[in-house]
Amino acid sequence: NGQMRPLGSMPAFSYRSDAAVPPFPDDRPVFIFDGVCVLCSSGARWLMRHDRRQRFRYATAQSGTGAALYRHYGVELDATYLLLSEGLAYGKSDGYLQMCRLLGGRWRLLLVLGLLPRSWRDWAYDVLARNRYRWFGKVEYCQLLPASLRQSLLP
Repeated sequence: NGQMRPLGSMPAFSYRSDAAVPPFPDDRPVFIFDGVCVLCSSGARWLMRHDRRQRFRYATAQSGTGAALYRHYGVELDATYLLLSEGLAYGKSDGYLQMCRLLGGRWRLLLVLGLLPRSWRDWAYDVLARNRYRWFGKVEYCQLLPASLRQSLLP
């Protein structure tokens, strides 16, 4: 149906009242990615370099903030990355569509992919996620992020 659906049924900003989630600035969307996955880290590095308007904040799933948010939403690291937008969590194909919406400009053209059934989009995402280490490899934590970008990660 083309609509993006947040993960779970938690209200917006529910993590703020979870004592296990450390406070963090959530005035902008937060992209939480696997910091040891070559594909994930390369994608995050690309986004960081091209996010000239600083629309997003970033964290790794292995960081204290990232791990706490994964636990809060009951999501396994191998299931999806997380995108927090307006206090709601998105993952898999809906998260990428939400990211394209937020990036604006020519990225909005990719929203046409939202016309595909979510089950098809998420199936393709799951295949890639299951095989990402085998196909693309693993690195030491945040090795692919230069120091100039690493310092912009949430703790």
